[in-house]
Amino acid sequence: MKGLSEEPSYIIELLEEGMTIDDVIDGYISEHALVERSAFVVGDLGALMRQHVRWQTLAPHLQPYYPVKCNSSPAIIEVLASLGLGFVCTNKAELSLVLEHGVPPENVILSGVCKQLAHIKYAAKNNVCHLVCDNHAELCKIARAHSNAKLLLQLTTEAHAAETSLAFGCSLKSCRYLMELARELGVDVVGVTFHIPPSCPDLQQAYSHALSDARCVFDMAAELGFNMNILDIGGGVTGSDLQLQQVECAVSPLLDVYFPPLSGVQVLAQPGTFYVASAFRLAVNVIGKKILNQQWDSLARGELSATDAEFQYYINEGVYGSFRRKLLGNAIPAPSVHKRALCTEELVYPSSLWGPSLDQLDEVVEHCLLPELSVGDWLLFSNMGANGLEELTCLASEPQLPVYYAIYTADWYGMQEAGVALDGPMKNFSLINHSPVFSPPSKAL
Repeated sequence: MKGLSEEPSYIIELLEEGMTIDDVIDGYISEHALVERSAFVVGDLGALMRQHVRWQTLAPHLQPYYPVKCNSSPAIIEVLASLGLGFVCTNKAELSLVLEHGVPPENVILSGVCKQLAHIKYAAKNNVCHLVCDNHAELCKIARAHSNAKLLLQLTTEAHAAETSLAFGCSLKSCRYLMELARELGVDVVGVTFHIPPSCPDLQQAYSHALSDARCVFDMAAELGFNMNILDIGGGVTGSDLQLQQVECAVSPLLDVYFPPLSGVQVLAQPGTFYVASAFRLAVNVIGKKILNQQWDSLARGELSATDAEFQYYINEGVYGSFRRKLLGNAIPAPSVHKRALCTEELVYPSSLWGPSLDQLDEVVEHCLLPELSVGDWLLFSNMGANGLEELTCLASEPQLPVYYAIYTADWYGMQEAGVALDGPMKNFSLINHSPVFSPPSKAL
């Protein structure tokens, strides 16, 4: 969600007991219905705190490092920085963002296997020393531009290789070669990183193989005189508690064998989607409608049934906007209909949802069952916080979606108990009490 706000502060609606995020959405839909009916996003910042508590409960020995590319909203960075997370950045802009929010440089990793020289120099200037490397050219570039670099070797995994056709990471043999070269160049090597995709069908086997290889790299490093102390198991965690438990069950016994607590190895993970996916909901408006395969006689008699018609709906966001992850092969779940609880008697029809471009690729949801909708109705998409709302540079001239933030009172108090306060790290936040009438706030709390 890059560049959501150029302002240095964020107005957060404080929801008292009895108020919900749905009330916030209702209010903004009413407001937008009076003007341009543009799509908008509502973010529940308290969801970040709740996910942080879940992470600490389910995976207490894995230190979370948030990958900024997942959602680079400044508000998200500010909350997660206040909760003490580390950050993984891929470029200078992301580095600048997290450093501006007071994240210590030692808690930042510059990732990416083909980093621009200017980005490496920026990291060096700002004392960000942990950099990921997986090839000869990258190592030589880092050695020239960053004399204090501490390398994390990107280790290839079979599961990741099966997911992508691009060469990514280095083999055990390549790791030894890179460490020998690093020793010659005077560059320190401090750890290993790898990635197991959440789509991997056999997590136990994938992590067993990856951690065994990582242990071999640590042993080779010791032979070459390096004192490695960081293991990053990557970002193979979705927003699901069940999936995190599956990863934890696969990883925990292996860590006890290969990297026990007494080894002094710091174990990191990159839970991006886990933290932010559920925090955001997207509201879109139906702007067009077509009826396919219609039985005109039945339609004239008012006897249209689920077997008589299929609907195409056009909405004001598409795959060239908020749903761009569809172009990468990711399915978009069916939305809910705003202010419409389906009853058992209500008919639903085969439906598809299309973006506003009229392009053949701009099909957001290929098939779902929905009640018959009208132009002007609103649809709500959940779990839109990760990899769906960033601003594309090629669309920089397009207006950005408005994003409204809210937090439950209980979550805010929970943040304060965790050491977060308005006069502390989150000084850029202003709270206002939620009101059903959405007028500009006259005074921040």
